[in-house]
Amino acid sequence: MAEPIKAAPAETTGATPVLGEKPQVGKWLAVYTLGRLAIAAALIALLWVLGLPGTPGFLFGVLLAMPVAYLVLAPVRTRLTTALVVRAEQKERLRTELRGGDDLS
Repeated sequence: MAEPIKAAPAETTGATPVLGEKPQVGKWLAVYTLGRLAIAAALIALLWVLGLPGTPGFLFGVLLAMPVAYLVLAPVRTRLTTALVVRAEQKERLRTELRGGDDLS
């Protein structure tokens, strides 16, 4: 069976997971998704204003949005990943408790 992913220390991620607290996966997923869409829309609009019309401007804007979003949204992506790992660990802990086992493997 695959080894579970461990969460990065809180001081490197900027997030402080608290035991018993639900991770805010939905919030960070929405922020990340809206950020990607906003970056793509801004780049498409910029290319259209600079004179690259229609479909080529749209396609180049979408293409350029990928690396820009990767760089700009890195902190949000880190928090989203941390929230996903915390949620997975909480689910695994709950499954173990429901089975009545003491080991976490």
